[in-house]
Amino acid sequence: MIHSALPMVLVGLLFGIGLYGVLARRNAVLVLIGVELMLGAAGLLFVTVGSLTSDVVRAGQVMTIFVISIAAAEIAVALGVILAVFRARGNIDMAKAGESE
Repeated sequence: MIHSALPMVLVGLLFGIGLYGVLARRNAVLVLIGVELMLGAAGLLFVTVGSLTSDVVRAGQVMTIFVISIAAAEIAVALGVILAVFRARGNIDMAKAGESE
């Protein structure tokens, strides 16, 4: 069986990369990718903790399915908003989000 520290390190690494992507990027699509990385890290954490405990209802795995569903809906809505902003402004730079032309 795999040691529990390895998935926890992977969770921390994925979440850190996602957080960097959200805080350091100006492109809206790259920010969205960072959010998806953080949601993936949360799902991996749910599965890891769920497999370590003797839960009969498998709450960690069920929560991961909810996280995947929410991530899919979030991607669909966010890409629609990004596409609408791109059509209106011609760019998707987050630094210029508050400026009007």
